[in-house]
Amino acid sequence: MEKRSAAMATIGWIGLGHMGSRMTANLVKGGHTVLGFDLNPAAIEAAAVGGVKPVASLAEAVRDVDAVFTMLPKGEHVRAVYLGEGGVLAHAAPTTLLVDSSTIDIDSARTLHETASESGFRFVDAPVSGGISGAAAGTLTFMVGGEPAAVDAAATLIEPMSGNIIRTGGATSGQAAKICNNMMLLINLAGCAEGAVLADRLGLDPQVFWNVASVSSADSWALRTWYPVPGIVETAAANNGFAATFTAELANKDIGLALAAAESTGTVLPAAQLVRDQLQHLVDSGRGDRDCSLIISHIDPAIG
Repeated sequence: MEKRSAAMATIGWIGLGHMGSRMTANLVKGGHTVLGFDLNPAAIEAAAVGGVKPVASLAEAVRDVDAVFTMLPKGEHVRAVYLGEGGVLAHAAPTTLLVDSSTIDIDSARTLHETASESGFRFVDAPVSGGISGAAAGTLTFMVGGEPAAVDAAATLIEPMSGNIIRTGGATSGQAAKICNNMMLLINLAGCAEGAVLADRLGLDPQVFWNVASVSSADSWALRTWYPVPGIVETAAANNGFAATFTAELANKDIGLALAAAESTGTVLPAAQLVRDQLQHLVDSGRGDRDCSLIISHIDPAIG
């Protein structure tokens, strides 16, 4: 059954990559009108298949809309889109609700909140968890931070894309929750890789071992969704030669955000640092565009 919001809105969407194209399709299914823009023409064409109305510029996407959503790779891209000459704040009406669902650093999120507020806008940070499969299914978890009234307004629009909407607190709290969550995910993924290789070398059947782990204390979302052994989990990139569902480069960026936050708060994160080193090696060796579950190659170099 399709999810529909109580009030239909016109939404400008910037960033129509693997996540954005699927998220916008669910907004359209929910009855909203979505004006989409991306620097990649192929991404715009793909999103149009899902019902997005393509526009030729960022200015056209954000002018005369009820809300603007952004889904972009890094903080530098988000800052440029909102704060740059010809950006969102320059072209949108101050009544427009601004929602950033990218995963970015805390300092960038804080700057966006502060600058948007100074310019008379409502802004929320609303990163997501659930990956491409969750974006397609409309079951993403949104972590939403900002002023309560703005968060409530954003939640109404987010509903068709979500399985869970969690109000995390004030400005930047959504990003803080996402950074910690992704750090834990990637550490779990590294544990899955080590366990899978050791189980194999001890002579366990891969499916039998997964059957044990998935109903025992080793269970995790990474094990059930990204298990880095082919033929075990339908959604795993390992089934497709580690073609990316979530690239090693983006995973490296995300765990780097956690380590930056750790440094700013005086927190020691030895496991996160180890995983960061392994992901960085994938990037440095030219495999940053492969799936992050290829981290298993650090335990078994014959893989990937």
